[in-house]
Amino acid sequence: MKSDRLLSILLLLQTRGRVPAHELADRLEVSVRTIYRDIEALSASGVPVYAERGRHGGIELLAGFRTDVTGLTADESRALFILAAQGAHAALGLDTALGSALRKVMAALPAPHRPAAEVTSRRILVDATRWKSGPQQAVDLEALQEAVFSDRRLRLRYRHSGEREPRTYTVDPYGLVAKAGVWYLVADRRGAPRLFRADRVRSARLLDDPVRRRPGVELAGVWEVLRRRVEEREEGIEVTVRVRRDRLDMFQRMFAPQLPAPPEDAGDWVTARLTYPVLPAVRQLLAFSDQVEVLHPPEARAELLAAARSVTALYGSTAHGQGEPKHRPGAVG
Repeated sequence: MKSDRLLSILLLLQTRGRVPAHELADRLEVSVRTIYRDIEALSASGVPVYAERGRHGGIELLAGFRTDVTGLTADESRALFILAAQGAHAALGLDTALGSALRKVMAALPAPHRPAAEVTSRRILVDATRWKSGPQQAVDLEALQEAVFSDRRLRLRYRHSGEREPRTYTVDPYGLVAKAGVWYLVADRRGAPRLFRADRVRSARLLDDPVRRRPGVELAGVWEVLRRRVEEREEGIEVTVRVRRDRLDMFQRMFAPQLPAPPEDAGDWVTARLTYPVLPAVRQLLAFSDQVEVLHPPEARAELLAAARSVTALYGSTAHGQGEPKHRPGAVG
């Protein structure tokens, strides 16, 4: 609706200052001509807005003009109070500020929408952490935040998974991303996008040098590239298995990252295909004992057979590996 679009333009100009007409058109998915018509409508309603043409031109509000905008819809008001990833605010040291901001927003809401917004804040809770994720290592985001907001380069000592000693990197940060309860630093290293888990950063030091980001590149774009790179990483081996139907739900929960497609329904046994980076990783299927059978490839079956024989040898040997079983207390010797 036009009224919503006019309100959106007013909010963007209040928060951004001068904005090119083509950028407003892209953000609001209309033509530049429509934007200029909207600007005329705002001006006619008493909003001091003007446009400057040229290479460095744009649309801008008169300096010092502010307005209290209370034209939020009922759904917009409720959406503000569904706080996804509440832990994110605490990790950034913003939980107190968030509460204060929401109280101010509540006071500014149209009176008819306040009850719905208040009920939403009490009835909807979003917890972004996974079940049974284990104890989380403490993460110090202070230096990472400072580098992100001050646009400075960062010197990291970072320990990669599977390595004991940290490595040293100089990076150009784009921003921080919280995904499933885990914080990541998104940065360029030598002009190439990289992803650093915050809980593996052993130390972080701000440098005096200004950040050197690639022109026109923003955090959302870099994150999308890195996210796809992780999710579409080429896997080393495809394994076909069959699963007893009564264990299928648990199987799908445990092996979701390895399941590129839903299992095929086929009676008491359900066929599924898993992908693994290396062959020895199939040993995790032993957790399901005889409830899961590997059908293909033969080398995966051989890997599980070898693992099962090792377990049998371990537990079938004499007690405590001492050569002779130990007598039970009270037994005749």
